[in-house]
Amino acid sequence: MRKKKYFSRGVIFVVCAVMAVIFLLPTLLTISNSFMTQSEISANYGVIFQNAASTGGKTYISEKVNLKFIPDKVSLDQYITVLLKSPDYLLKFWNSVILVVPIVVFQVAIASIAAYGFTRWRGKVRAAIFFFYVILMLMPYQVTLVPNYLVSKWLHILDTRWAIILPGVFAPFSVFLLTKFMRRIPYSLIEAAKIDGAGEWQVFSRVCMPQCRAALYSIAILVFIDYWNMVEQPIVLLPDAEKQPLSVYLSTINTGEVGLAFAIATIYMVPTLLLFLHGEEYLVEGIATQGSVKG
Repeated sequence: MRKKKYFSRGVIFVVCAVMAVIFLLPTLLTISNSFMTQSEISANYGVIFQNAASTGGKTYISEKVNLKFIPDKVSLDQYITVLLKSPDYLLKFWNSVILVVPIVVFQVAIASIAAYGFTRWRGKVRAAIFFFYVILMLMPYQVTLVPNYLVSKWLHILDTRWAIILPGVFAPFSVFLLTKFMRRIPYSLIEAAKIDGAGEWQVFSRVCMPQCRAALYSIAILVFIDYWNMVEQPIVLLPDAEKQPLSVYLSTINTGEVGLAFAIATIYMVPTLLLFLHGEEYLVEGIATQGSVKG
């Protein structure tokens, strides 16, 4: 039995290791290639595609590409160009920050209050409203793009940052998840606080919120990653290129500048990576326990 147990664990470990390597290879390739010189990148990748004047567009050339993970000479030229010589990058980066940070902060705040209401409020109306939230959550955001476009146009906020921020702030995913977390809080804790004379706001802020700390951080990380990588919403609701985030800008980089693309993609990953590393413990705890508490 022990041999079978060890063998099954070994197989699972090997499979997970292979999958991890497969998923990490593109990231490692991007990071390592961002430190190559432009001449080395050109030598390794050749001409991927070029502008064709005859067709008026870009013509792809089928050509073998040799992937290289270790640069011959470490160079910071790509990063210097991106950070110091390319104002477009910094503009798009701050566009992303201006869009994503308010969405994360206010979505978590509003979802916390709404989830507390769904947890404490009883009745058929509450169940119907919560079911409506579930339906909205199950809809892919592509389905709601047209309604959001029409509403934004009616409110005269189309092609402004509010067209992205307002739908993001009131997204149903956080409400659903936090409601599930709060329902796992022992009611005895709330009763004890009530006996001590605590009001609804004190119960919410001093009893429920501390118990949901892992859930709040998990949701904040997931929401940040989701909106940091958004593409369709800005293209439809924010057509002004000067206001679009970095996620849209990545797709517009001239592929003749492959080295710059590697550097920009590497820097683009830094905020989400730092946020994940800082809150990894809360994220794992929040997802694994689903908001359960001891006691």
